Amino acid sequence: MTELGYVADVAEREFRTVLRTPLLLAVGLGYVLLVGGIGWLGGTGAYLALVLDLLTPVELLVPVLSFAVGYRALLGDRESGELETIRTYPITGHWYVVGVYLGRAVVVLGLVLLSFVLAGSVVPTSDTAQLSVVASHPTADSPALYLRYALATALFALVALAIATLVSAAARSTRGGLALATGSVVALVVGLDSALLGAVTGEQVPTTVLALSPNSAYRSLVLELSVAPTGVAVPGGPTVLVSTAALCAWLTLALGLASRLAWR
Repeated sequence: MTELGYVADVAEREFRTVLRTPLLLAVGLGYVLLVGGIGWLGGTGAYLALVLDLLTPVELLVPVLSFAVGYRALLGDRESGELETIRTYPITGHWYVVGVYLGRAVVVLGLVLLSFVLAGSVVPTSDTAQLSVVASHPTADSPALYLRYALATALFALVALAIATLVSAAARSTRGGLALATGSVVALVVGLDSALLGAVTGEQVPTTVLALSPNSAYRSLVLELSVAPTGVAVPGGPTVLVSTAALCAWLTLALGLASRLAWR
């Protein structure tokens, strides 16, 4: 079997592990129902309004979902002793981490996209009046705006899961992993954002530095791709290219560092 074959085996094992874990299934179901419920409670008849309704809650919930699924991904193998068995296979640490990440990424992406399907189904079935900006720009609102939002969120979820995988590689125990995961979620959602916003507003610092925060990069990406095209004024921030590059850099660096730590 080739090394890529072992990667596929590891990914399949991780996928099945998540599906066999009742707590993770409960968290995933809760996420889907919560995001879908926000869409249905809003009852909006416009995709732009739905994006604006979901943006802040999803920005907070996606890291929670990703860390719930990923914070024990590598730690579990180390604690159970399975890592020692995996070391005997002809697979390097890098590809082992990639396999673990891919298996859990399928679950996270599936849950994120399923929640958007549920929330998005409210728009064509709603009788609620559209936003005034949409009413004055008939061609502004379209499913393409919502699709861009879903794709940007999928990338954000992959980044959050990569950071969770890094935390799992760095943790030495279940208690330590939980503490690191909790601290990382708080840092992503509140700490790093607040620090960068303070630097931008308090000093002559370009708004491009906001891309250093995954949450800020994601938010700017959504505003530029799904809100600005409708004619709505959005706050200044990183460009689409800078935000995308920053998120990809976070994903790559997190997985690269996780690969070095997991095999030690």
